[in-house]
Order: sequence, then C-alpha cells, then structure tokens
Amino acid sequence: MNIRLYNARILTMEEGKDIFFGEIWIEEDRIIYIGDGTDIDLIFDKLGKPCMIWDREIDCKANLLMPGFKNAHTHSGMTLLRSYADDLPLNEWLNNQIFPVEAQMTAEDIYHLSRLAVLEYLTSGITAVFDMYLTPLSIADAFDDMGMRCVQVGAVNNFSQSLELVEEMYNKLNNRSPLQSYIIGFHAEYTCKEALLKGISELAHKYKAPVFTHLAETKAEVLGCAERHGMTPMAYLDSLGIFDYGGGGYHCVHMTAEDIAIMKKRGLYAVTNPASNMKLASGIAPISEYLNAGVPVAIGTDGPASNNCLDMFREMFLVTGLAKLKEDDASAVDATEVLKMATVNGARAMGLKDADVLSVGKLADIIMIDLNQPNMQPLNHIPKNIVYSGSKQNIAMTMIGGKILYERGQFCVNDSPELIYQKADEIMKRITGEVK
Repeated sequence: MNIRLYNARILTMEEGKDIFFGEIWIEEDRIIYIGDGTDIDLIFDKLGKPCMIWDREIDCKANLLMPGFKNAHTHSGMTLLRSYADDLPLNEWLNNQIFPVEAQMTAEDIYHLSRLAVLEYLTSGITAVFDMYLTPLSIADAFDDMGMRCVQVGAVNNFSQSLELVEEMYNKLNNRSPLQSYIIGFHAEYTCKEALLKGISELAHKYKAPVFTHLAETKAEVLGCAERHGMTPMAYLDSLGIFDYGGGGYHCVHMTAEDIAIMKKRGLYAVTNPASNMKLASGIAPISEYLNAGVPVAIGTDGPASNNCLDMFREMFLVTGLAKLKEDDASAVDATEVLKMATVNGARAMGLKDADVLSVGKLADIIMIDLNQPNMQPLNHIPKNIVYSGSKQNIAMTMIGGKILYERGQFCVNDSPELIYQKADEIMKRITGEVK
C-alpha cells in the first residue's frame, strides 16, 4: 500500500534531530519521503513520478510519529503462564511451576499463544520482538501470520533443542520472509554443559555471528558459575570465544567491573528487563555503569509469566526509576536515553539496521503517539512525557512494514482477538485443567 501520514509531529530518533512538523510517505514496506512537505516537487522529480496515488491519507492531527518500540527480550509463548504461578521464589517458580507446564506444550500451542502475545505487543507500540522459546518454526508461522516482525534467538540447553537445530534455524529463518530473522543463542551458562557451549562458540566462529543468552540474572547463577569454573558467567563465556563476534546478554543484573569491561571490549549489548527482575527479586541492573562504560543498553519485557505484562511504557519508566533509586541520584539515566534504548538500541541489538530510526529507505515500522490525552498535556517535553507519563492508551497506531496492524483500539490482523483468546483458554484448560 501507499500511505501518506501528514500534519504530524515527527521524532525520527536520529542523533541530534529534534521533533518537527511534517509528513511521511510509505510505499509498500519502506519510507520514501520524510520532511516538512515544502520540497514535494523536488521529491517527485527525485522519485521519477509526476504524482502519488495514495491508498490512504491519514491526518495525524499533530500527534507524534516515531519508530516503533523494540522488545529486545521476550518469551511470547509464555502467555499461557500469565498469572499462573506468581509470588513464588525464582527456583520454585521455575522448576516446580513453569517447567512442568512447558513440558506439555506443543508446537501448535506455542503458535496460538504467540499470536496472543502479538496482540499485546501491538497495543504497546512494539513493532519487533527478540523472541526466545521452544519451537522456532511454529513461532515463525505465528509472527508471519500476524504480520509482526520477529527476531528469534536460539534457546538450546541440556534438555531441549540442539546445536544442529540452532544451525538449521539460523540458515532457514534468515532466508524465510522479510519479517523473520534468527540469531545464534543458548539459554544460559547454568543450563548448558561445557561441550554444548563450545559448540555454540564454534557456530559463532563459523558464521562470524553474534550470540545472545540469559546472563548474570541472579546472584545464585553467578555464584554457581564461580564454583564450577572459577569465573563469573561473563568471563567464562568470553573465555570460550562465544562473544568474539558480538551479541549480548539478557538481564545482566549482577555484573562486575571486569564483566562490564569485557562487554565494552566485545561490543556487547546489555538487555535489561526491569519489571521481571523486580518481580522475581533478582535485583536491579547497573544501568548507569553500562552507560558510563559505553555499553549500549536495550530493553525487554521478558516473558508474560514473569512480568506479567508486555508493556514497553512500564519498562521504560522502571529502567530510569530503578536506576535513580539504585544510584541514589534523581539525575541518573535520563529519560531521553531510555527512549533511545527502547527504539534505536533495541533495533541494533536485534540486527534490524533498517528499523532503528525513521528516514528515507528505512522500514516503515512506525507508531503514532496520541498527544491529545490528559497524561500527555501540557507538551513541555514530549520524549520525557512518553517515558514518565506515557501508557498504552497513547498508542493510536502501530504500523509494521507499511501495514497498519492496530489503530485506535482496533486490530487489523488475520483473525479476531476473540478467537485468539478462546484458543488460549482451551490450551490452558487442557494442560492445567482450569480456567478461571
């Protein structure tokens, strides 16, 4: 489709570029014009067209257009477990509640449960997710069918998946569709034998590829690795050459100065998950230390079993709020830096180089923030309003690849929300025997 978005405030998230009034033109899945509208004749000449025939022209009514949020760590299929096993210590929660249910989930279940997650992502202005879960092909089917951009990461461990599967998915999903890609990864140091980790390192070197994993999420994880290998998880994994081509870690809560120095040296991303880490009492990530060291930070929700909400607004507020508390400094982690984490940094961590900012030639992954809501007024500082007072109610539109999938409370996807909800209830009833 050809879509013209006009009469808009525009925040491109390009370095040093302020909000301006203008319009954006989309042809198929790409941005072909972005500007104030005064140079349209020159643009037509450059495009080699006398005019454009629009499928839709949308008056944005001075609302804000910006890049969509990137959820840089999640487990979409865990929607089944939302509010199923709350208020428990992490080990009990994981081993006694989560793992037994997951063992009963089929690939088809995860397909339907991932579609449920997509609906929630869209309401939060999330246009791409970095998903780690059990059945890569059914997950890819779910996201393709819903029109949602997804980067999957390998979840191999001692109990599920395999090195062979990770390599197969790396080759298959990186050539499947414009919405799909795949990054080498594994669950965590504490769930992988050394032979398995060395295999991951070999894959990274074979493909000169980045690697992502859960990293230093809890104190127990760090202490356990020190007992097994005499090093922190970061130092141990680096000693195996796993991060020689970049990548990063999810959570990164309990990191030493030496760990952070390794991250800087290897060009790694720290993907913080504040709501999940707070709810599971895992701790507060040292965001200020990452920023001071020049380590880029991205933001993820983690899965809906441990969050329980797939809401980027809440995550952004917690990133800066918890950092201020941790540092005892109200100036720590500026909100404008947090907005960059939620958009630009997330896209780059996920390898989505064409979805980081709004500019000509980039993917049309765009959201509209409704500024005509009480929580956005007055417009003293729009980016800070988004981080400190924004909420899902402000998402007026979510566009992915030039297609509007959510607009003013209505979903524009391939199935009705009611049928998706019903399917999730059926799966829950079959596995747990209860739906309340």
